[in-house]
Formats: sequence, structure tokens, C-alpha cells
Amino acid sequence: MAEYLTMDTLMAFLTLTSLEIVLGIDNVIFIAILAGRLPESQRDYARKLGLSIAVVSRIILLLCIGYVMRLTQPWFTIWEYEFTGKDAILLVGGIFLIGKATYEIHHKVQGHDEIQKASGKHASFVPLMIQVALIDVVFSLDSVITAVGMSNQLPVMIAAVIVAVGIMIIFSGAVVRFVDKNPAIKILALSFLLLIGVLLVAEGFHQKIDKGYVYFAMAFSLGVELLQMGVERRKKKHLASPPPTTAV
Repeated sequence: MAEYLTMDTLMAFLTLTSLEIVLGIDNVIFIAILAGRLPESQRDYARKLGLSIAVVSRIILLLCIGYVMRLTQPWFTIWEYEFTGKDAILLVGGIFLIGKATYEIHHKVQGHDEIQKASGKHASFVPLMIQVALIDVVFSLDSVITAVGMSNQLPVMIAAVIVAVGIMIIFSGAVVRFVDKNPAIKILALSFLLLIGVLLVAEGFHQKIDKGYVYFAMAFSLGVELLQMGVERRKKKHLASPPPTTAV
């Protein structure tokens, strides 16, 4: 126990926790988008279950770290590219994210969400959670391999994962409700997932693109959209207020 109560271990824990939160943003957004397709009574449960699956998949991958690291060894070669198990998983996950985000954007733009809500139709819980579980594995793989590169202490890594996902569960409810209530934000979130899918496919082909560029672009777009929402809110408030009366 004493070997874990050192400054180096504490710094590694805080760094890994912060990293897991950052890497989990796309996970939270994906769950927020899918949870919005469920009946309102099931959304909170789906959100918490989805993130619980995420923490379980990360811990399982950490416990099987020997096998996970073997995924970084070449499996097969196509043309000049050597593909590892990790590359194959990232490719499949990236293609799935691109397809899913494109489908959801089309669904939103065409107004199918409003039609489904008006008709009372909602997505089925079990198929939706299967999608969440599969994409959790993709996001977890990247997160775990990154964590292993930063620390070789398994208890520290597991503790960082649990704390990070706990923090995400606390704040994910607000994220889900905010995304669900603001159509423009939902489109931005789907665009973010689309970009993450492209990044995963590129990484599968050994083309490393820093996620920081995507996070910055999306943060900038979100900031602009929030400013626009503030302007619209002030306009509505101004139009709703009665005109000032003038004394005769």
C-alpha cells in the first residue's frame, strides 16, 4: 500500500483521470445521442448503464493487458500497410461511427425525429445498448493503450478509470438533457462523432491525427453556437416584453 502513497503515483493518477475524462467525451456524446431516441423514462437508466458498460470494458481490457498489447503486433498486410488487431478494431469502429453519425444527421435534418416523437415510436432499448457496448470497446481500447503507456501500475490505472467514469456519470445527465433540448447542439455533437470516426479510420491506416485539433474545432463551434443561442434568447425576451408606454 505504501508504494502507492507517493507523489509520483498521485501525479500519475491525476493525469490518467484527466486523460480518461478527455478521451471519454466522445463516449458520453455517443450515449447522449442514442439515449435521446429512447422514451424519456428510460434515458437516465440507459445513460448510466452505457457508462457502466464503459468502465467494465476498460477494467476487463486492463486485466487482460497482455492480450491487449499483443493487438499492437502485425496481423496481416494489405499493400504496404501492416494491420494489427488494434488497427482492425479502430477501422471497424470508425466506419461504424461514420455510418451512424451520417444516418443520425440525415434523420435529424429530414425531421424524422419529430415524426417519431409525434407518433409515439421510440428506439428499442436492447439493440441500442448493444450498439453502446460495441462502441464502448472501441473507445476503451484506445483509452487503455494510452493509459498503459503512461503508467505500469494496474491498481492506479483501474482507480483512474473508475473515478473518471464516475465524474462522467455525474455530469452526463446535464449533457444528455442539453443535447436533447437543442437541435443545433445535437447536429454539432453528431458532426463531432463523424470527425472522431474519420480519425479512427485514419489511425487504422497508421495516419496519426492529433485529436486536439478536433476538440479545439468543436469547442470553437460550440462557443459560437452558444453565443448565437444567447442572442436568440435575448431577442425572444425583448419581443415578449410589452412596449414601453409613453405619457401623453
